[in-house]
Amino acid sequence: MKVTRRIALTLGAAALVATGCSGTGASGDITIGLAVSTLNNPFFVELQQGAQEMADRLGAKLTVVDAQNDATNQVNQVQTLVTQGVKAIILNPVDSKQSAPAAKAAETANIPLISVDRAVEGGKVAAEVASNNVSGGSLAAIELGRATSGDVAHLKGIPGASASRDRGQGFEQGLNSGNIKVVATAVADFDRAKGLNETTNLLQGNPGIKGIFAENDEMALGAIKALGARAGKDVQVVGFDGTPDGLKAIQDGTLAATVAQQPKLLGSKAVEQAVHAAKGESVQQVVDVEVKVITAKNVAEFVK
Repeated sequence: MKVTRRIALTLGAAALVATGCSGTGASGDITIGLAVSTLNNPFFVELQQGAQEMADRLGAKLTVVDAQNDATNQVNQVQTLVTQGVKAIILNPVDSKQSAPAAKAAETANIPLISVDRAVEGGKVAAEVASNNVSGGSLAAIELGRATSGDVAHLKGIPGASASRDRGQGFEQGLNSGNIKVVATAVADFDRAKGLNETTNLLQGNPGIKGIFAENDEMALGAIKALGARAGKDVQVVGFDGTPDGLKAIQDGTLAATVAQQPKLLGSKAVEQAVHAAKGESVQQVVDVEVKVITAKNVAEFVK
């Protein structure tokens, strides 16, 4: 069944962050909009880079906007992209449910919508490009169970983001693979500083925890800072994303593991599908980008 996701909105202008370049290929007259949840996270910086590289390769122009984790701001930015006449929009939603008005507006404007990394709920999409976050969450639980036993804590991302929901669901499913038990949870919005603060609070109420699963590396790095000398010794931390800072923490021995997505590949695959959709060509409705577990044993393979 062919699904077309289109996007249009009726809100005011928003700051345009970065632009791409147009090549001389067959797609040279196609402008793709990329609406990113935040560029204050190295994961999404890499996703943008992958998108730009594919746009350059295909000769398309890429216009990037940064919502700075504000769902309302993102809706405004999408509307700006619509009024600019882009031929397709790639949306990495701040909040999956709050992105529905953008998706419905796009449909009205007949602009194909591609979701990347996080799902868009309540609207049509031409293609979904994402990792299997449920599977990744299960892998994280398995790794934490291998690294430690006993009571653990769970740092959650943005509540409305499908990635947070799916990683949490997978983590819960994987808990029976080891002798660990979640005794405390906190929401840290995928943010390093909040990960530090929430972990500090969790430790006050649960000084005996032996492990922490953070739904992204930024929160994991915040947790490591809160743990200080305990990180990697009597408390094991597992993250998600495989960012450069996360990989360094594995090398340093403070992060036990991370479930690595491939952000550049996510970005490039999203642009690939967006160009197909903009041309009226067939698209792949679901593009699954593999996740990989990184530990001290294989981290050297991933460090650039």
